[in-house]
Amino acid sequence: MHGSCLCGRVTYQIRDTPRSVVGCHCTQCRKTSGHHVAATRVSSGKLDIQGGANITWYQSSDTAERGFCATCGSQLFWRAFGSPNTSVMAGTIDGDTGLTMDRQLYPDTKGDYYALPDVAVVDPSTV
Repeated sequence: MHGSCLCGRVTYQIRDTPRSVVGCHCTQCRKTSGHHVAATRVSSGKLDIQGGANITWYQSSDTAERGFCATCGSQLFWRAFGSPNTSVMAGTIDGDTGLTMDRQLYPDTKGDYYALPDVAVVDPSTV
C-alpha cells in the first residue's frame, strides 16, 4: 500500500496491514483538514517515507504532532510522542485500500453541516 501528498514531493510505502480507519471530529482535526479526519494507523517501523525533508512537523498539542507537505500543504501523518505508531491520513493512500471506517471520536464537536457516519463512537483512550 502506498500514498503521497498532492504535489508528489512526499510519498510513502506501508509494509504492513494497517488497522481500520478511525474518524475524528475534534476541533484540531477539523481545523487541519477542513472536515473530519479519517486515518489508519501503522507501526512507524513499517512506514517508509520518501521526501521526508519536505515534511513540516507541527506540534499540535502537548502530546502529538502532525506532518504536512511543506509545498502543497497536504496533511499526511499524525503521531503521538513516544508512540511506536504513526497515523496515516486515509485520503492520501493511492487507489483502493480495502479499509473501512469502524470507529469515530469526538462526535460532540463535529460540524453541524454533516451527519455522523454510521459507525461506533469510542473513547479516544481506546484507539
